[in-house]
Amino acid sequence: MIQKTPLYDTHVAAGAKIVDFAGWQMPINYGSQIEEHHCVRRDAGMFDVSHMLAIDLVGAESQAFLRRLLANDVAKLTVPGKALYSCMLQEDGGVIDDLIVYFFTPENYRIVVNAGTAEKDLAWMRLQAANFAVSLTPRRDLAMIAVQGPQARERFWTAFPVARSYSVTLGIFQAIDWDGWLIARTGYTGEDGFEIAVPAEEAATVWQKLVEAGVKPAGLGARDTLRLEAGMNLYGQDMDESQNPLESGLTWTVDFKDAGRNFLGKSALAGRQAQGNLRTLLGLLLLDKGVLRSHQQVITKHGNGETTSGSFSPTLNASIALARLPAGVAIGDEVQVAIRDKLLKAKVVKPVFARNGQSQLQGV
Repeated sequence: MIQKTPLYDTHVAAGAKIVDFAGWQMPINYGSQIEEHHCVRRDAGMFDVSHMLAIDLVGAESQAFLRRLLANDVAKLTVPGKALYSCMLQEDGGVIDDLIVYFFTPENYRIVVNAGTAEKDLAWMRLQAANFAVSLTPRRDLAMIAVQGPQARERFWTAFPVARSYSVTLGIFQAIDWDGWLIARTGYTGEDGFEIAVPAEEAATVWQKLVEAGVKPAGLGARDTLRLEAGMNLYGQDMDESQNPLESGLTWTVDFKDAGRNFLGKSALAGRQAQGNLRTLLGLLLLDKGVLRSHQQVITKHGNGETTSGSFSPTLNASIALARLPAGVAIGDEVQVAIRDKLLKAKVVKPVFARNGQSQLQGV
């Protein structure tokens, strides 16, 4: 069944091009996708992310449940509002989804999962929660808006000046509960800003106030090129149930430190790590003329790999990609990518192409 966010009518009225994304009617752009991209890098833009699902977790064993469920360790969260990025794994180490967890107390968390995996995720969580004293409540009564860019915070405070005193001290990956809103200093673009959750009935008014404060609406097209430039994984492309986090650029999200914590997928990941010869997710910068896309073969002196995400980078004015490459491939290597029966040259780079409004590539 096709679903619509609380902001659907607002997007249509603004002339957005609407597409089906994971079963939701979503804006892909409002005109020029490249202009929307640049606006987020240079000023402030906003995205409707209400298709994603917030899930409230409460109960005496909430922390114990999450320490079992997730590869990252929520025990590291001790400050109310602090957040953690993690993968949720199958027993074989495959990635069911990547998500963010917000901590409020050891008995109270909020989890935000991807739109396309939301029902699968919720079913998996409920299955794993059977032996824990917890309850999981999906919050489809909320709308979520991401305000991103170097001027995002100032423009948000222009629209909602009362929030300044509450949110000015928020650190990266931290959130507050303000008058029924969740204001989080997180994002998916590599820029500063907020992700806010508000009651669905307030969404259109909030959106309009942000427009009046100079925040430009942006669609899913710009969101994808922004996250790729920032080197951020997209579920279903850069990792999925057939791939593990150790070979998806997400080793930093797997916490083995507590030997007594037996998280789902732990033994499979430990076994894969012991085998060695792990593939790596690195960046590619195309040196020849062409466009990198997903599922293109990458030929290296250590064997073949494959692009997982690829696109034109408006910030770099070049074609870039993330690619899963054989062990031994290193940053600075030159490789070849098979594009339309041609082998084009590309350079292996650190998979953070652009953040904070500018290129992050050194010496290229």
